Amino acid sequence: MNSEKERGFPGIRPLGAPVDWSGAELPLEQAAFPVPFASGLEYAAPARGGWNIVHVGMLLPESHQIFVCAQGCLRGVVLTAAEMGAMDRFSTIAVQERNVMQGDMEELILSGVEDILGKLPQKPKAVLLFTSCIHHFIGCDLNYVYGQLRQRFPDVEFTDCYMNPIMRKSKTPPDAKMRQQLYSFLKPGEQKDNFVNFIGNTQATPEDSELVQLIRKAGYGIRDICTCRTYPEYLEMGKSRMNITYQPSAKLAGDTLEKRLGQPHLHLSFGYGLEEIGKELSRAAEALGISSPPDWSENREKAEQALWKTAEAVKDFEISLDFTAAPRILSLTRLLVEHGFTVTSLYADSFLSQEQEDFLWLRQHAPRMRLFATMHPKMGIYSRVPEEKAGNKVLAIGQKAAYFTGTRHFVNLLDGGSLWGYGGICRLMEEIQEAAAREKDTQAIIQVKGWGCCG
Repeated sequence: MNSEKERGFPGIRPLGAPVDWSGAELPLEQAAFPVPFASGLEYAAPARGGWNIVHVGMLLPESHQIFVCAQGCLRGVVLTAAEMGAMDRFSTIAVQERNVMQGDMEELILSGVEDILGKLPQKPKAVLLFTSCIHHFIGCDLNYVYGQLRQRFPDVEFTDCYMNPIMRKSKTPPDAKMRQQLYSFLKPGEQKDNFVNFIGNTQATPEDSELVQLIRKAGYGIRDICTCRTYPEYLEMGKSRMNITYQPSAKLAGDTLEKRLGQPHLHLSFGYGLEEIGKELSRAAEALGISSPPDWSENREKAEQALWKTAEAVKDFEISLDFTAAPRILSLTRLLVEHGFTVTSLYADSFLSQEQEDFLWLRQHAPRMRLFATMHPKMGIYSRVPEEKAGNKVLAIGQKAAYFTGTRHFVNLLDGGSLWGYGGICRLMEEIQEAAAREKDTQAIIQVKGWGCCG
């Protein structure tokens, strides 16, 4: 029988042996839209900066999270809370086999929550209670559970949250559902004041953003859960006159608040096209009641100049991007290609439906750009093939692109970094130039779970 080495197993192949990357990469001209790669067994790269449901829930001040699931499933969320130093705001209830067999799941949750709240030094203002897939498989009566909890703890508010992996392939994935539930404590019937909420962001929109300037010009103040420090301050968001979202995963939250609280919702595209940004600013001005909107031509010109200047500064680098860097990654890629950047690779498993126009443009104008899956099992060995990347000087935008290319020149951008608009493009160009000029400790940075989050 041949040895593994003789059979050419990829993990121990001889140095320089060819690798069959079929199924894991292809030129953009051969890619299908919106899902270019087949779904199957998945690989998770050790680039861990993206936020998960624990990180998002921690944005709610003076709250406590309780996860109810099997011990094996608890491992990841416990580590998340521990790594961010928030174990004092986090508890678990372990589901065991006997709870499933004996049918006492409702009582397990009730007694577990009662025990947890009774032992805390101070009761939280709100509890985010996370149930898991097992509760839905066995038909646990969660309406009864929440009704009982609200009766037993009238001074604590509860909302339903979910750690259900099946939701990943549904119309309401976990990230969108979590951002929706994050605002479920806001009360209807509040007298509206002259404030506007930013909904669904994990970083506050910079004050020099054109969008912030537009809101200020309309005479409104701004509220954002990212800047709330107390629970009463968070509840003030229920009084705001209007909600604005620009993260795709926040649209559900904005739509829900419009129906539940009567707050008009404006969802803006997080695209990078200069023309598109101008149109979105016009939409925002109209929604804010500004009859004479500002002339943004100077801002656009600054963004244009910053793009050409940065392209010249990084002309010796090949640019690689990944989908975690920005919600509209194809829009960002197109912007760079249009302005002379040498973009050679893109790491993404699927695309948003609104990216089709950018996808078709890129397939026509950059057909040989390499598109890589991030979750295909073959990608588990890709970053350990230095001979295939020898001689390339790569600048990555996004943690996964930095990991797979092995570069120390990268922009640690996640979910667009709330860098919306022309000013956001200028800031991003500054970060790209900084990444070209100075190396980063890639391995140390991408291991930080939920980059930028703190308990």
